[in-house]
Amino acid sequence: MSRKPIIAGNWKMYKTISEARDFARALAIAVRNVMGLEVVLCPPFTTLFALREELAGTAVQLGGQNCYFYDEGAFTGEVSPRMLRDAGCTYVVLGHSERRQHFAETDGSVNKKVHAALAHGLTPIICVGEKAEEREVQLTDNVVIVQVQRALLNLEPLAASQVCFAYEPIWAIGTGKTCDSREANRVCAIIRETMTRQVGPGAADDVRILYGGSVKPDTIAGKMAQPHIDGALVGGASLDPHSFAQIVEFNSVLKKS
Repeated sequence: MSRKPIIAGNWKMYKTISEARDFARALAIAVRNVMGLEVVLCPPFTTLFALREELAGTAVQLGGQNCYFYDEGAFTGEVSPRMLRDAGCTYVVLGHSERRQHFAETDGSVNKKVHAALAHGLTPIICVGEKAEEREVQLTDNVVIVQVQRALLNLEPLAASQVCFAYEPIWAIGTGKTCDSREANRVCAIIRETMTRQVGPGAADDVRILYGGSVKPDTIAGKMAQPHIDGALVGGASLDPHSFAQIVEFNSVLKKS
């Protein structure tokens, strides 16, 4: 099974509209000849429309960093999947560890958001991963399996085949630490095995699984050499157009060689 790689940049709470425009112009030039993979930017909501304008005509896609599970309503401060589609998004990050830690995101709410995102034609990038203390007591596999199972609850195989997963060990996010490539691949294989048991081998084979956690230009090669890693969810390195372009270009060259 040949799965098209995805390199997604998660800007978190960084960049004003003018900063986002400057980034988009630089990135568009840097990746103009890239082929063989999908490039996605997940910026703050306030910059989506500006980036949609700047990236028009390029292959770079947009994603939201979160969404709610209703189309509209009295939910102050929330953004619906319908609104993300209207703003030009094709992807949405769901269940990021920072959402779980700081904003009381649960496996149940992630599942509702997955259903809502798919209903509006958005591809969810579902984040799963363990804390440092969970890894220390060898709970990594159990934590990841449960998060995957609950994220996919009540999804038919066809719908499940349209999601992406991102394995992001929490202890590696923003710390400068990165998971060993073979270990990251092992956990990504567990994600695929869990999907096979829950929604069947067809959907599991189709789903792209990304690695996230201090991804940098000098660490991407080891991750992308692994059979179960189909891309990267990039944090800090996605804030600089040149470092992000290096990660993207490596994967474009990899697929053409």
